[in-house]
Amino acid sequence: MDSQHWRATITAAQSGDRQALDELVAGWLPLVYNIVGRALNGHADVDDVVQETMLRAVDNLGSLRDPDSFRSWLVAIAMRQIRDRARRRTADPLPEAPAADFAELTVLRLQLEGQRREVAEAARWLDDEDRQLLSLWWLEVAGELTRRELAAAVGITRQHAAVRVQRMKERLETSRGIVRALDGACPDLRELTGRWDGRPDSVWRKRLARHIRGCGYCGDTPESVVPAERLLVGIALVPLPVGFTLSLAFGGKTAVAATSAGWSAKLLGALTKPAVAMTAGATIVAGGAYVVTQPPDVPPPRAAVTPSATATSERPPSSAPPAPEPSPSVTKKADPYGTVVDAVDRAPDPDARPAALPRRPESGLISTGGPKAVMQHRGDSVTLTGQGYVLVRWQISPKSRPGALVMPSWTGLKGRLFHVASGGWRRMDDPLPGAPNGYATGMGGPAIGWAVLPPGTQQMWQNEYFYLDGTVTLTQNERGCDYGLTVFPSSWEAVDKDVNEGPEQGAIRYGLVRDTGTDSAPVPQYVTRSTPADPATVPQRSRV
Repeated sequence: MDSQHWRATITAAQSGDRQALDELVAGWLPLVYNIVGRALNGHADVDDVVQETMLRAVDNLGSLRDPDSFRSWLVAIAMRQIRDRARRRTADPLPEAPAADFAELTVLRLQLEGQRREVAEAARWLDDEDRQLLSLWWLEVAGELTRRELAAAVGITRQHAAVRVQRMKERLETSRGIVRALDGACPDLRELTGRWDGRPDSVWRKRLARHIRGCGYCGDTPESVVPAERLLVGIALVPLPVGFTLSLAFGGKTAVAATSAGWSAKLLGALTKPAVAMTAGATIVAGGAYVVTQPPDVPPPRAAVTPSATATSERPPSSAPPAPEPSPSVTKKADPYGTVVDAVDRAPDPDARPAALPRRPESGLISTGGPKAVMQHRGDSVTLTGQGYVLVRWQISPKSRPGALVMPSWTGLKGRLFHVASGGWRRMDDPLPGAPNGYATGMGGPAIGWAVLPPGTQQMWQNEYFYLDGTVTLTQNERGCDYGLTVFPSSWEAVDKDVNEGPEQGAIRYGLVRDTGTDSAPVPQYVTRSTPADPATVPQRSRV
């Protein structure tokens, strides 16, 4: 949108125009989200810092004398909030919340590949100060900011900014080399990283950089390295996550500040009315809160419902209270298909026998991968068609590459897909009998690092069984921790035998039956009827 339009919008918002204010917040929120998200690499504080930035901008909008300087003014506010957050954390250290990893978010949502992906992932290896500068420089080379605005946001001269950017770029190139090497197969590097916990930091950046400088294998780049600024030109802003909310409540002290900044009584009155005004991506709701919403045709994510059949009397934890028993005069309506989604459960007692496995109709499955499809790399996929059971066997390899595990996803679903049972005589987090010292479970160990699941993801068993009536594609989305999948069309008899019997040397535990035999059986967490360009972007609670 051109500068003349934004000048008019800002002026109207300063005069108390509710629609203009709505448009202003919706239009500039993605820029702030990208700056803060990249500077903090997706830390849990991102939402708070974005909200505080926008709140301060709204509160002080009346003090802005030149609408043409709005962007640099807003960016400077965002950088101050980032620095204030760093000072508070230093003065009063708290346990670090897990990061959502903005680098991974950038790669997935913008579908970056090759050296563009390499630059995004290299950001993880920068120190906080460099990452803050990168968040601005990235937007500068992408055409979203000017060098003058970058320097003003950091509070330095343009000449000093040029020096700072050059030093940051040098460390970024070093980090790109680390990302490139870790994607390789250097045996010496694997031995070196055997003691690494998988979290990038400055100490390991220096260790790995030293190795790369002296290693003929890691230092041999098969293709010419394109400068980062050429790779980032024209890359769009990372879109806001679905369901991202921004609450700018006008109450008490905030309302006084808004009034003193020039907000009209008419606007403040409108903001407290119980009405909702929908515009492009933002909503002003009762109480004066801005809420960035999903498009109207996208249903809201549903809360997970605990599977209604388990292999043990110990019920999985659930945040929802148990539903009251229906009265004799009320007929309980069956759950419609797709409302029961896999939820996190506890490992059952090893000696607990599984529940009975309901039998569903089987006319047979056709697999594009044949009777045994092996998927070892990101993007490998298999399409299944027909009616019957399918086994997905897991092999996680943190010894090759530990870290965050990007789950496989089911896409293009036509018909119905259920998660019916788990077997293989163990969960992947079960201890491995006879394993070498430090290699504790199928998810890794302290000597080699761990495979880490996304928060709220159902723990896998060695063998996971599903029932399909229709067609669906399963895609391996490996990024981070190394893993493989093997997909076999199966049968009810094979599933029943697996969950009830162990190997000759003895089972670690019996299997787990999840199927209810009805539409209330759970569906996989990562399943959708759509066919996204990148299957790794399927939401964890996708609607089916």
